[in-house]
Amino acid sequence: MTETLPVGRFQLQQQRVELKRCFLAFLSSHKTLFTVLWITAFVSVFLWQRNIVGARFSIFAKSGPGRPVPKTRSFVFNLTDFGGVGDGVTVNTAAFERAILAISKLEKSDVAQLNVPPGKWLTAPFNLTSHMTLFLAEGAEILGLEDEKQWPLMPPLPSYGYGREHHGPRYGSLIHGQNLKNVVITGHNGTINGQGQSWWKKYRQKLLNHTRGPLVQIMWSSDIVISNITLRDSPFWTFHPYDCKNVTVRNVTILAPVSEAPNTDGIDPDSCEDVVIEDCYISVGDDAIAIKSGWDQYGIAYGRPSRNILIRNLIVRSMVSAGVSIGSEMSGGVSNVTVESVLVWSSRRAVRIKTAAGRGGYVKHITYRNLTFNDARVGIVIKTDYNEHPDNDFDPKALPTLEDISFTGIHGQAVRVPVRIHGSEDIPVRNVTFRDMSVGLSYKKKHVFQCAFVQGRVIGTIFPAPCENLDRYDEEERLVKRSASQNVTDIDYNV
Repeated sequence: MTETLPVGRFQLQQQRVELKRCFLAFLSSHKTLFTVLWITAFVSVFLWQRNIVGARFSIFAKSGPGRPVPKTRSFVFNLTDFGGVGDGVTVNTAAFERAILAISKLEKSDVAQLNVPPGKWLTAPFNLTSHMTLFLAEGAEILGLEDEKQWPLMPPLPSYGYGREHHGPRYGSLIHGQNLKNVVITGHNGTINGQGQSWWKKYRQKLLNHTRGPLVQIMWSSDIVISNITLRDSPFWTFHPYDCKNVTVRNVTILAPVSEAPNTDGIDPDSCEDVVIEDCYISVGDDAIAIKSGWDQYGIAYGRPSRNILIRNLIVRSMVSAGVSIGSEMSGGVSNVTVESVLVWSSRRAVRIKTAAGRGGYVKHITYRNLTFNDARVGIVIKTDYNEHPDNDFDPKALPTLEDISFTGIHGQAVRVPVRIHGSEDIPVRNVTFRDMSVGLSYKKKHVFQCAFVQGRVIGTIFPAPCENLDRYDEEERLVKRSASQNVTDIDYNV
């Protein structure tokens, strides 16, 4: 018996067959398939970039509104219990101070959590205390007062000699701490906003008599954690741990305009030891990260290196400076730094080491691996003539040492100059290694891998072709060709 399909089902089946045939014919065209794939990729990248440059960007998903605030300490206080009003108009400095004073008087070692509820909490700078957690709820925003008269003046940092932008005192940070232990700043992606626009304008107009203050500065402290928050629009450097040990920055978004926001570095570990920076997004008006250790004779005298620093799993952007920098203030030394799994996009430089005669100190045992450069003018920079000094009393014979620097797994596209290593006769760059490198160029002429006074090696095949200063080894690390001279100069700043 032959089954007879109803007219409606038959028509539907015919439509499905016809649709399938049209779809297969559509895909049979290589040109059409390429177009589909290209459009899909473009839309994906567009949506990704739209998200990451948004004012409320976070690479970590947020849960729904009204999440309960976890209890992380033995005692929990709310800012409203101390008179805080989150209307964006009321000044809450006294409320923060009363709450933190109450925490400081508690005797237990794992003391208290201060909850900042949703709202806009305007405040002048205030100090943290040991054994506390500052918790910013979802929708909470701490706002810094824009009137610089409300920001206290502090002595210059001992390893800098003066306030970095002006002689004499410097402005303190919006959130500050000294000689602390066991401090956490975290939340449900709440925001600390320095409202730096007025500071940047006054700086450009030369109306400030003192160096601008950071957004968050912790000094001479240990066991510091910053996580799951947004830091934005700092007057100066955003997070500045100074002479600290055991510092962790995780799941943090740091934002400032990529232009017209001078010196708004993202994270500047300065004479710090045992630091982890991971899973962050940073887009700012200067270096996304800058590792420091003091400036010229002041940093040499202070003698505190930055060492044992791990930087990983970041997306960073710096149209003015670099994604990850070491220096230029590195007079106490920098060593044992690993930078891995970092995407640098739409930036002037990707990774950079900068120093000069007069700095002294050293940069050594630095490892870069699994880096991606997307649209960078210069990919890798080592610069030894960054001649900016605190005063004229520096010793020009205090020469820094640069050695044991490796680059492995370096990839990317749209890079104008992939490598520029500018050593000098007085400050040569020693023992540099390149391996597994392939960077697509946006500049097709010669001299895109530039070297001067550098000694090192290339293992295997890399693109673009390396400079003549470097020895060549095969994949099994057997010597293929020895460089005729490490002192050849092939630097072209016009490229």
